[in-house]
Amino acid sequence: MTDLDENRHEPVDVNSSTKASDIYSEDGSIRSDFLTMVGAAIADRDLLFLRKNVARLHESELGDLIESILPEQRHSLVRLLGDDFDMTALTEVDEAIRLDIVEQMPNEQIAAGIGELDSDDAVYILEDLDHEDREEILAKLPFTERVRLRRALDYPESSAGRRMQTEFVAVPPFWTVGQTIDYMREEEELPESFTQIFVIDPTFKLVGALDLDKLLRSKRQVKIETIMHDTNHPIPAEMDQEEAAQLFEQYDLLSAAVVDENGRLVGVLTIDDVVDVIQEEAEEDLLRLGGVGDEELSDSVSSTSRSRMPWLAVNLLTASLAASVIGLFDATIEQIVALAILMPIVAGMGGNAGSQTMTVTVRALATKNLDIHNARRIIGREAGVGILNGLLFGCTIGVIAGAWFHDGTIGGILATAMIINMFAAALAGILIPIVLDRFGADPAVSSAVFVTAVTDIVGFFSFLGLATWWYGIW
Repeated sequence: MTDLDENRHEPVDVNSSTKASDIYSEDGSIRSDFLTMVGAAIADRDLLFLRKNVARLHESELGDLIESILPEQRHSLVRLLGDDFDMTALTEVDEAIRLDIVEQMPNEQIAAGIGELDSDDAVYILEDLDHEDREEILAKLPFTERVRLRRALDYPESSAGRRMQTEFVAVPPFWTVGQTIDYMREEEELPESFTQIFVIDPTFKLVGALDLDKLLRSKRQVKIETIMHDTNHPIPAEMDQEEAAQLFEQYDLLSAAVVDENGRLVGVLTIDDVVDVIQEEAEEDLLRLGGVGDEELSDSVSSTSRSRMPWLAVNLLTASLAASVIGLFDATIEQIVALAILMPIVAGMGGNAGSQTMTVTVRALATKNLDIHNARRIIGREAGVGILNGLLFGCTIGVIAGAWFHDGTIGGILATAMIINMFAAALAGILIPIVLDRFGADPAVSSAVFVTAVTDIVGFFSFLGLATWWYGIW
């Protein structure tokens, strides 16, 4: 049993090899007894406990802890730790929490903390700050570091240039292996970890790369130009970060050079940053499919409500259109009450079928797996799936409805409407995202509302229209 198992305010021997079980419970959340001790230490201003058991946590663990404690405790914790607070932990928390903490910190402390970070982490924190605060913080940094960070911040948001690390190892092609190794041993400004050495000409243009394993297996007198390889996948700094992540996935890269418009080496993109990009983009697509934008769990009620309003308003409009279709057949519904009971089945099944197709399509568009070359085949496949599922479920529910209301005609109308609507749902689910993407709109944001509108309108119109025609109610 460790000290964490006791509900006492005593230091726990946390060191660089701390196991996750010392901090986390089995469900992956921060242990309640640890939170209690941290809260007591903050209230008592127990710096010894905080430095021994909090300041030495891994950045991701410290980020989880910050998200788990109360807002006022976060401010006190950062203030008490002072220079011992690991600014890298701010890259592991929600944006709202990060901004809340940074706003409470003096710019001198932020500048001191950022000076200890890798450039990609520093940019991640700086990019969300007000322009005045950002400039004041940058002014307090050494000239070389300030220039690097400004260059990265000048690139578009969500670009590879924003994600890149500006610390890298670059050598000329005429150096020998021995010179390169000596350089890496003596130079103090190199990144803490790296897997590749880049080869550049006098104008800093990228001419090749060399993996560390190849370097270490070569004799000291061998020239770099004889063992380097071409960098077949340099990433333009202006490239969208999602496209850069796809290159990593396609070519199994651990790192990649980032170059400017003139082919000059400006940074390196590493796999740890790409993993974050993949997670962020997947989360973003999932949230946008639900029409909730980029909200986070830490957002306030008012900001969350504002972010959801636009597409709820659009949905209200499309729902009104569907209701107007029902209004066209009010006389039919008055005479055949069973139609009102069965209408939700047609619309609901169509909506679910359309959502399935839309989800697959949006993801395929995001990963570039759906393009002009295979679009016709995929559209045909989805249409076939819609008809097949419509036949299967339409006939099934048609038989059930006919037996329920003792009217085989109702069952036949329901089955036919189901087939029509599920076919329409399949087409809407794939064509609407493709059309939106073709015209530059984000299909992840806007597809759901329009697909739902199509399935509701087609479902109600086909079901009620067939019933009106069959029974001759005009």
